[in-house]
Amino acid sequence: MKLSELWRSIWPGKQPTQEPELSDEELSETDDPFAAPVVLEITDTIDLHSIPPRQIKEVVEEYLLQAHAHGFAIVRIIHGKGIGVQREAVRKILSQTEFVTSFYDAPGNLGATIAELASSTVSRREFLGGISGLMLAGAQGKSASHPSTDSAFLEDLSRRLFRYFQEQTDPITGLVLDRARTDGSIHDEAHRNTASIAATGFGLTAWCIAAERGWVNRKETRQLVFNSLTFFAERAHHDHGWFWHWMNWRTGERVWTSEVSSIDTALLLGGILTCRQYFHHDKEIVRLATKIYERVDFPWMLNGHPHLLSHGLREESGFITYRWENYSENAGLYLLAIGSPTHPISPESWRAWKREWVSYGPYKYLSHNAPLFIHQYSHAWVDFRGRREVHSPNVDYFENSVIATRAHRQFCLDLAKEFHGYSKHIWGISASDSAKGYVAWGGPPRHEAIDGSVVPCAAGGSLMFAPELALPALSEMRRKFGDRIYGRYGFADAFHPVNGWVNPDVIGIDVGIMLLSAENLRSKFVWRWFMRNPEIPRAMKLVGLLPVPARKAK
Repeated sequence: MKLSELWRSIWPGKQPTQEPELSDEELSETDDPFAAPVVLEITDTIDLHSIPPRQIKEVVEEYLLQAHAHGFAIVRIIHGKGIGVQREAVRKILSQTEFVTSFYDAPGNLGATIAELASSTVSRREFLGGISGLMLAGAQGKSASHPSTDSAFLEDLSRRLFRYFQEQTDPITGLVLDRARTDGSIHDEAHRNTASIAATGFGLTAWCIAAERGWVNRKETRQLVFNSLTFFAERAHHDHGWFWHWMNWRTGERVWTSEVSSIDTALLLGGILTCRQYFHHDKEIVRLATKIYERVDFPWMLNGHPHLLSHGLREESGFITYRWENYSENAGLYLLAIGSPTHPISPESWRAWKREWVSYGPYKYLSHNAPLFIHQYSHAWVDFRGRREVHSPNVDYFENSVIATRAHRQFCLDLAKEFHGYSKHIWGISASDSAKGYVAWGGPPRHEAIDGSVVPCAAGGSLMFAPELALPALSEMRRKFGDRIYGRYGFADAFHPVNGWVNPDVIGIDVGIMLLSAENLRSKFVWRWFMRNPEIPRAMKLVGLLPVPARKAK
């Protein structure tokens, strides 16, 4: 086999320049390209190519603290081949960090150093043979029962999910259809041309994932991203930088008397700023993305309130009276607003919205009477891991989403007494279609419309939080119901496990949250790209969302 094939299974999208032919026999314990022990658990990577030399020390030290706080066993620091000064600076930092047990050059020509932060080890052959699946379980410190099967399933699912954005994106505007039939056939007149800017934000990110993994040509991806950013920067209608929620995917014209939406513009910006960092060497992409973000007038969306943003406005009636005043998917919106370099709002806005707590059995977590997706959307881009608010009640938002996922699964299991289709591995309710139409259902607390339907994106969107629960659920859904619910674009948006109803549609935002969550579990690419936008870490610092220091061993 080729060494590059091994690399693709471990670090997708990154291959060494040389590709020596190695047989299985040559990959022995004594004659192995990896000269040092390889640890299990999970691998993380930081790329220093875009970091100014004077900031290397600060960036690497903070990165190591966060990696250690997360319990990562092994990290990879890319400093570039032949950059001796940078390499030695990294090695000096590693040698002075007490929780780094060892470090050594990464194999191949990548120009990287690997540092071990834990002692749990596996053999080199185990690493080379099946590490990508094991890493999935390592995210939560669990062992995967069939790691190679899990890895293959996630690859298949992710490629099907991306196919939605590949086939349902206009190549000129970059707008993504709000929904499509599960088989890709033409939708009805009301939906066949209607795009969602939220789905477009997921779509732009999806194209970066696909380019990184080699599913599509990087040049093709760059052209689509350039076209889309040019459309939003130069041609799309906007009001103080905010966009209509719904547009005609070919022309950008307003659809369905759409509102100008604050949250959907924020989800679009998630994709735009991801592209800005994925193509950070491309001056035009960076210029366009920066123009779109810096044009957004966040104080204007306050509509006179000192701290709370409006949901948006309608041309016919003005600003919507509802505000983002509870915990929900608004966390990313507020960070974008507070971190804006041109039109920021006060960091006090972060503290202004209500913190309400839900208790369910042994679980207690910050939430609101809303579907599970409120715990997922902001996390698709913003890396909250290892950070906690310095202000009371000192919320760890990533852990909060982990608890919300576990509570929701238990909620579904308790519903099994009434709806027998729910089980240990068949669970999940989030906003979706139902046999009676679209419903923003969820729980706990219980939504009155719950009828026993299952919404795969509920579990799929939580892959990044609780893979030990979400991955077996998705695998079992596919195994038990097969191609009735699993097709061209992955899972149907919803189905009923007892009466046989299957939604004929997939919905773009539900496809998107599954793909981004899966990718953050598999590689953390999306988190890494988005968090390179300096406005976001700056906003997190301003609101008091700070890294939790690693505990020193006694």
